[in-house]
Amino acid sequence: MLLPFHAFLTVWLSSSIDHYTLLRLWKEFLLLVISIGASYLLVTDKSLRQRIFASRLPQLIALYLLLSLLWGVVAYSVDKVTLKALGYGLLVNSRFLIFFLSLWIIATKSQWLKKAWPKLLFMPAAVVIFIGLLQKLVLPYDVLKHFGYSPETIFPYQTINRDINYTRIMSTLRGANPLGAYLVLILSGLAVYFIKFIKSRRLLGILGFIGLAALFFSYSRSAWIGMAFSALFLAWIYLGARARKFVLVIMSGILAVGLITAVTFWNNPTFQNYVFHTSDRSTINDSSNEEHLSAFREGIKDMVSEPLGKGVGTAGPASIYNDGNARLPENYFIQIAQEIGWVGLAAFLVINFLVVRELWFRRSGNLARILLVSFVGITAVNLVSHAWTDDTLAYIWWGLTGIALAPAILTDRKHKQHAKNHKKKP
Repeated sequence: MLLPFHAFLTVWLSSSIDHYTLLRLWKEFLLLVISIGASYLLVTDKSLRQRIFASRLPQLIALYLLLSLLWGVVAYSVDKVTLKALGYGLLVNSRFLIFFLSLWIIATKSQWLKKAWPKLLFMPAAVVIFIGLLQKLVLPYDVLKHFGYSPETIFPYQTINRDINYTRIMSTLRGANPLGAYLVLILSGLAVYFIKFIKSRRLLGILGFIGLAALFFSYSRSAWIGMAFSALFLAWIYLGARARKFVLVIMSGILAVGLITAVTFWNNPTFQNYVFHTSDRSTINDSSNEEHLSAFREGIKDMVSEPLGKGVGTAGPASIYNDGNARLPENYFIQIAQEIGWVGLAAFLVINFLVVRELWFRRSGNLARILLVSFVGITAVNLVSHAWTDDTLAYIWWGLTGIALAPAILTDRKHKQHAKNHKKKP
């Protein structure tokens, strides 16, 4: 419940007691405690341990983490990465997978997590959405500077192409794009609940509408696209074959209208800024579109020329600590390839596949369906950004996934225990 507010709280607290970097690590300190507790459960429960270790998913995650550590140590030994970049790179690449495994194990013992996850997800989200709209409609654009936001921590506001007339909301998250990616998860959840629970549709509809407004005012195009993909996939799940064809016709019509609108307003400065994040009146030399495209091209070149990667910390947000040798491909999957090569990328993709497959098998459950739908959109976001490096989104999505997948192990253990007890009876 604290994760959506951690950026705001750590910046605000650091403005009074300093130690911003240390305060940012509160989540990782808790992760250490949680992972130790999960390890204890494995040690003391033989049947659970056998079930977890027999699964391919934990085995592959362990291999991926080991490969990341090995590649990172090698890169540091040959001076390709600084110690700070290596540490941060290992942290952001591994923490959400460790959290996933930990909650996967803990949730087999906890019925509370199974019952409480909707409140843990939606209650903080409602606050985040409300604060975001206040930033757009009521509060001054630089209000966050009064809470310690600065160039040394998090800049107090974001704009489109550095034009103060086009400010982007970021609520309590660390930026507009992280807010947009987070809202893909939240809006996917609200959509699933809106379809499922008829009696609560008015409240869910209001919150969903406000959430869509917050998503729009983030002006995160990657999140817009991700949300569209999630919505399409949600429709595909719920509708039959004939209805799916009808939806495709509707979407084709919407696409046609969108293209006509783009052509009609192509030279409109407001439309150019909101949709293309540039305009004919822009005074900056390079638009964000050109920077994204250039970063993507350089990332592809690195993948081709360095199939083994250069080591963890040599790409992505961690690489900014490499004394000016930052590599930001604006694509999380390319980042992984730049760091640990094609083998590491293949391992990560298989991890994603195994998780999605398990969620698909359990899609009748609300949580699994929400995670499945949102994964489609978040994957689209990761194709044009480093979404999984954002601690809020990564911790929440992968933590909830651990909870969603736990009942399968728990059910299997109960069946085995029941069979064992039945054999003992005369």
